[in-house]
Amino acid sequence: FRSVHVAGTDGKGSVCAMINFILTTSGVRTGLYTSPHILKFNERISVCGVPISDAELSRLAERIVPQVNEMADSGMLCTFFEATTAIAFLYFKEKGVEYAVAEVGMGGRFDATNVILPDVTVINGISMEHTEYLGDTIEKIAFEKAGIIKPGVPCITANTGPAYSVIKEVAVM
Repeated sequence: FRSVHVAGTDGKGSVCAMINFILTTSGVRTGLYTSPHILKFNERISVCGVPISDAELSRLAERIVPQVNEMADSGMLCTFFEATTAIAFLYFKEKGVEYAVAEVGMGGRFDATNVILPDVTVINGISMEHTEYLGDTIEKIAFEKAGIIKPGVPCITANTGPAYSVIKEVAVM
């Protein structure tokens, strides 16, 4: 499936919902992957606005458990978010999604969602967050979030100041 990848500190979920809505109402078969959920885990993974069912979620979780266990046996621990991302992307493939809108979980450069090669990336506003993982300055955090930028893939951002400077620098590398 083709994709749109969204990172940033604030408003990622809203941007994803808007992009998903535009694509869906244009007749595109869409998948939406966001986190966290509000009421029920299934909200994180949907196709054309319909959340994944409990039965489908259970079936796909059972399907990836052997890979997760195999990784653990070889010393590579899989996080909850990594397993969830695998379930979402597998579900989108099975459902024939044309476009997936994927929200970064945390950061960008090392995020599980960063395995996709999107048609476009969006980096929403950046502020101080997760400093123990992403860095203790706006520049360091912006660098991690700019990790979703891929060669030849357009990047849209409304950031200004130091965050914009870092995003621009990464984009031209």
